[in-house]
Amino acid sequence: MKQSIHRSSLANQVRLQERLAIFLALIAGYVDATGFVKWKTYVSFMSGNTTQLGAGLSSQSLVILITTLTVISSFLIGIYLGTCLFLCKMLKVKLLSFYVVAGILMIYTIIAYFYSINNISSVAIIGFSMGIMNTIITSVGNQKVNTDFVTGTLTSLARNTALLSMTNDVAEREEYKSNAIHLLLLWISFLSGAIFGPIMLGDFGNWTLAFQQRSY
Repeated sequence: MKQSIHRSSLANQVRLQERLAIFLALIAGYVDATGFVKWKTYVSFMSGNTTQLGAGLSSQSLVILITTLTVISSFLIGIYLGTCLFLCKMLKVKLLSFYVVAGILMIYTIIAYFYSINNISSVAIIGFSMGIMNTIITSVGNQKVNTDFVTGTLTSLARNTALLSMTNDVAEREEYKSNAIHLLLLWISFLSGAIFGPIMLGDFGNWTLAFQQRSY
């Protein structure tokens, strides 16, 4: 009886993790695409920013250097703070990071509507919030996930698919199949967010991020 209840609890926990991870991937894609269109900078895709940083160093472009270093630094600080918040034993609300991100984006949207915020400040604020968001969900069941690291998601998807096709063990097949489905849904969610972000930006301008934070 106890084992049955434990298995049911674990299954419910995995389903909750999956839904939250999919939602966060959607938000990451939405915000990243919006940032790229509006500021010509990725706010959650640090591989792209690192590439731009390298290009900026080789071409000695001061604008690219300042922008990429700002967003990378802000993202790292956000991850550091988000991890500290998650691990802090004195905090009873484990989803505090979730509310912190929503609050940052809401305040930024309101200020940006009434005042002009320069690009450097914008990418710093949004990059910082995306760093925090990156620490909210790190796994779905036994599968490690990163809601805004698409390369890693696709790599894990292909790997789990290959493992699924190469094993005859029933339990392993079920695990690899479940992992592959979770990862595919993450990728689709990120892509969907990236599609809708620029559309919303064209229609609503400075209120674009408000639609994203309301979904929190």
